[in-house]
Amino acid sequence: MVVKKTIKAATPSIFLSLYHYLWALLGALVFFLPSRRITVIGVTGTKGKTSTTEFLNAIFEEAGYTTAVLNSIRIKTGSTEKRNLKRMSMPGRFGMQKFLASAIDHDCTVAIIEMTSEGASQHRHRFINLDGLIFTNLAPEHLDSHGSLEAYVDAKLSIGRSVIRSSKPRRVIIANADDALGEKFLSLASDERIPYSIHQVEPYRADENGGQFRFGDSTAYIALPGVFSIYNALAAAVTAKAFGINEPDIIRGLARVKEIPGRAQAIREGQPFSVIIDYAHTPDSLTSLYDAYKNKRLLCVLGGTGGGRDLWKRPVMGKIADERCAEVILTTEDPYDEDPRSIADMMSRDMKRPPNIILDRRLAIREALSRALGNDAVLITGKGSEPSIHAAGGEDIPWSDEVVVREELKALVNARAKV
Repeated sequence: MVVKKTIKAATPSIFLSLYHYLWALLGALVFFLPSRRITVIGVTGTKGKTSTTEFLNAIFEEAGYTTAVLNSIRIKTGSTEKRNLKRMSMPGRFGMQKFLASAIDHDCTVAIIEMTSEGASQHRHRFINLDGLIFTNLAPEHLDSHGSLEAYVDAKLSIGRSVIRSSKPRRVIIANADDALGEKFLSLASDERIPYSIHQVEPYRADENGGQFRFGDSTAYIALPGVFSIYNALAAAVTAKAFGINEPDIIRGLARVKEIPGRAQAIREGQPFSVIIDYAHTPDSLTSLYDAYKNKRLLCVLGGTGGGRDLWKRPVMGKIADERCAEVILTTEDPYDEDPRSIADMMSRDMKRPPNIILDRRLAIREALSRALGNDAVLITGKGSEPSIHAAGGEDIPWSDEVVVREELKALVNARAKV
């Protein structure tokens, strides 16, 4: 790992860019340009990509399509699927082209893929002929790897420009008009440019129990909480309509999504209080999650950003938790080679109340659960469905927030039952 980083740091950026470009080109040629033979819809943005892909997939399946999905949670081709254990929405080398070729081999007619700025900076979006692209939103993220907010924005827009280069006969851009960058996506030269806005579906309901909104002549019901889930569902619905899916299938498809692993996922093991695990990795996403449970007393468990990156977010997220949560426990997320304690100290810098710092993530979760009462909500953020913790020296420690929470809840419920 250290050798790899050293070589990368010593290599001029123009040669690194050419290296990644040639890998993308070679992959497309090896697999005979598979994106030309299947409908491909990409989803990009800072937040909501995974959830939007899952909503969109459910709609297309409801309409009878055989689908393929590549997102940060899973890799699905038809009836075959596996967990995405590499924590990469856009796998390198031949990964993207291999996925699309596999989708065709499994008789899929639609492929739905997450498209990230870091993937784009390594040309992994190249030679993928898109039929459609959804832009969800933009917030500061990955600034250490991109170098600046401007570079991050340009990486996102480069994905939009790939729609212009697509050889598909009909190319559609669907963008969140409520986001400042939405207009830039909608200004790109595409065959069709479709804005969506939450104001289109007012009045809507969004709380910890799910949401509902008007779509066309129908009322859409979703099981996932918060206004952010309305946005994700609406993006999928508008896109599906643009691709010819009828309204009843769209409504039924949205309702099919009962849960998305690690995305505002409720964990139930017979306890009287709510427990939610969520990926929430930006100040905006953390605020949106807390807002969804504003009617409950919040006990919040969160870690900092990954070691050595996006340092600016740490005190901001700590302050948000301090202001909105009744109790805050700071813990470990992905420290890499940075001291976990120094990360927690940076998180607590602007907190008015001294936080409880428990660096062992399991013990932090156990402590939060033990303090919860009937109307409380324990919100555990930062990992979501990720399968490991990145530790020092390149070590990957197998991990699952869901598994750990279920184990600790079962032990707690059993212990309380004996009292």
